[in-house]
Amino acid sequence: MQVAVTRSHALREIWTLSFLRSLLSEYVGTTVFVFASLASTLLWPLPPDLSGGAPMDPHHPLLPVPAGSPDPVHVSLTFGISVALMLACLGTAGAVHLNPAVTLSLLAGVRMSLASALLYMIAQVLGAITASGFIRSVTPPEVRGDLGLNVISVWGSLENVSTVCTHTLFLTRQPCYLPVPDAATTTTTTMLHPWSDITQVTPGVSEFQAVCVEMMVTFQLILCVFATSDQKAGLSKMAPVIVGSSVTLGHLVAIGFTGCSMNPARSLGPAIIAANFESHWVFWVGPFTGALLATVTYDLLLVPRWNSIGDWLAGVRSALVGDGGLKLNGTSDEEDGRAT
Repeated sequence: MQVAVTRSHALREIWTLSFLRSLLSEYVGTTVFVFASLASTLLWPLPPDLSGGAPMDPHHPLLPVPAGSPDPVHVSLTFGISVALMLACLGTAGAVHLNPAVTLSLLAGVRMSLASALLYMIAQVLGAITASGFIRSVTPPEVRGDLGLNVISVWGSLENVSTVCTHTLFLTRQPCYLPVPDAATTTTTTMLHPWSDITQVTPGVSEFQAVCVEMMVTFQLILCVFATSDQKAGLSKMAPVIVGSSVTLGHLVAIGFTGCSMNPARSLGPAIIAANFESHWVFWVGPFTGALLATVTYDLLLVPRWNSIGDWLAGVRSALVGDGGLKLNGTSDEEDGRAT
């Protein structure tokens, strides 16, 4: 009977106009964030360089040169800036997380109830799917690429492709021209780009290594979230800039390993639209593990909020059954959890 009363009380607090606005903000914010971020990964062709500076397609010298890979700095900045803008614009409507890993950390830190956390995650996933589907529908197939899909083994293998050529593709977005013997043993020039039949060299990142990388970049993100939501630290006004910078840093570090997720919803959206779930579990386990480790580190070691682990477990138990003393917009009475 007590459990039923508690659940009924939690549902009454959730279905309020204020909380529904928070869910709408979460959906809208995640949609805009994922749309802008995935757009930065598109492989738009580069204009031909008629001055002789950049190489052109030898078969069609006056056509635009296909881009080899999105610029990692460009992608990193887009992710960070879009997060910062959504936090700044939508934060007044309630806590904006944009990321299931952040929501999980706030739940583990007893800053929100289980029911509200689940609804936040649903809004985030729906926003990511909406953005992924929309950007696929408005993008020409030739430049769509993998739609920003997070994968581990994104490169194929070719014994005679040099590492220098792969780096040229990744860092400069310029295609490579490789000598490939034909059937008559003569040498022809072949351009290496995403739509050719030539695959690229594998960096050899294992799933375990990918989980560790995702865990670390999410760990630093959650620490920044907690630091900026702590009113005593005086960083709340800088939250959009700090959290956005944390997202940018994570992408600069992890793009080469996994394409960088830090956000399971951001990974799930393109995976559903592309119907590709290869190694997808990595982008849930890694961020969620990092989020939980950061919560324990911050709340129990760096800035203790509990006298003992027993007190923390009691608080977690209250959150799981829907404690009416917790704000359902993702914050406690002393903290305003803003994140990505």
